[in-house]
Amino acid sequence: MQTLLTSEQMRKADKFTIANKPIASIDLMEKAAKAFVQSFLRDEFDTNKSVAIFCGKGNNGGDGLAIAHLLIANGYENIKIYIINFSTKQSDDYAINLQRIEETRCKKFEINQISDLKNIKADLIIDAILGSGLNKPLEGDYEDLASFINKLNKKVYSVDVPTGFFTEGKIPEKYNGIIAFKTICFQRPKINFFFPESASATEKFEVVEIGLDEDFIQKQDADFYLVETKDIQQILKPRKLFSHKGTYGHALIVAGSSNTMGAALLSSMACLHSGAGLTTACVPQSGLTALNTSLPEVMALPRDEYTRIENPAKYQAIAVGPGLGISTENEKLLETLIASGQPLVIDADALNMLSERHDLIGKLKENTILTPHLKEFDRLFGKHESWWERVQTAKRKAKDLKIIIVLKNQFTFICLPSGKVHINPTGNPAMAQGGMGDVLTGIIVAFLAQKYTPVEATILACYVHGQAGDYLAAERLVVTASQVAKRISKEVKTLML
Repeated sequence: MQTLLTSEQMRKADKFTIANKPIASIDLMEKAAKAFVQSFLRDEFDTNKSVAIFCGKGNNGGDGLAIAHLLIANGYENIKIYIINFSTKQSDDYAINLQRIEETRCKKFEINQISDLKNIKADLIIDAILGSGLNKPLEGDYEDLASFINKLNKKVYSVDVPTGFFTEGKIPEKYNGIIAFKTICFQRPKINFFFPESASATEKFEVVEIGLDEDFIQKQDADFYLVETKDIQQILKPRKLFSHKGTYGHALIVAGSSNTMGAALLSSMACLHSGAGLTTACVPQSGLTALNTSLPEVMALPRDEYTRIENPAKYQAIAVGPGLGISTENEKLLETLIASGQPLVIDADALNMLSERHDLIGKLKENTILTPHLKEFDRLFGKHESWWERVQTAKRKAKDLKIIIVLKNQFTFICLPSGKVHINPTGNPAMAQGGMGDVLTGIIVAFLAQKYTPVEATILACYVHGQAGDYLAAERLVVTASQVAKRISKEVKTLML
């Protein structure tokens, strides 16, 4: 897992690297600038374009000056630098790079007040005004400057972080900073880049290596961790000779109603393709034909209002909720499943019933997995005004209840009983289709049935679910849930190679 650091921790990583690598701070800045320029040139290889670089007087501005110098060396001739003199303070490395720029033909303009900004014409803009660590919205000249740059309506590349953006903590409801097309950040993504509100500040981000001490970074005490491919490869277990269906467990999926059998079918399909040795779907009598026709490999447990799961211990894992419907009978069934003590995944309508029965929340077995989307989460734990607040609540509830909460979004937050949050990086907007959550539930319960720990099963499921969608989205505008379910086995196989 890649440790995600706060801005203060990143500053400590800078200092540690400078002191122990050892490397001079100006040389580390040069490495950062080179990494930025390499990424920039992959996007903007037309050196005939004009570039306006806005530089503050701190280290972020020093990065901008170093970037200007390197762009000139790479063939860009029409570069103008705008020095933002809204502060009298300047960093030592900024001063060094300013002197280097003085020795070039690059045009430089000093901006002492907003009225100095006139007739700025550029194809591209590089934002190197303020770095990370901001904890309050822009105001005064800086706010006016951000507004001015945004109104130019040009493609903006931000250095490490868009000016005005909070790298961690609650993102203000009304963002007034610079809006970047792309942010090229150093060594680690900013924690807040994974929160939906970040879309108001940057359309995309890319992380570039600059040579900070990785061992130091990984040893930092952190709340957030980014799941990597190598983590998944370390968790996955290949199938061995002489194994059989009993080796890979029996999963039960309690789902579907007369009007929503699709959810039960999608969950069952995903479970099947994710490797459970046996899959049983507990569905209404009216859904048996659909189940037997579309998924003949899945066994059926017909359900009516009197259904009770006989001997739940025969199942290695149970999922409940997709398309289940809300009723008194289903509520009693949920209560029975919780009391069984079997590994349990709770989704969809089961979550909504749980939100009306807070007494049951306290009875959840340790490591029970909840998979809410935004609205389901808020029904469970109260309304939230921001995603930062929502994730903080999920962290706290996961720790207090000793459960796992999978808070679903573009980047899914997996909140563990330890109080740590693992962020899943896979998945894409093409997957914004009904049924995706049902598929994820089926994948999780399949991995649970195969004797992966609840934490392993959840991390694996979120990753391969998103990666299957990423593969399919390479050639499609829209990806359906059934396509993702059918792709899972291939993704798992690919990860094992």
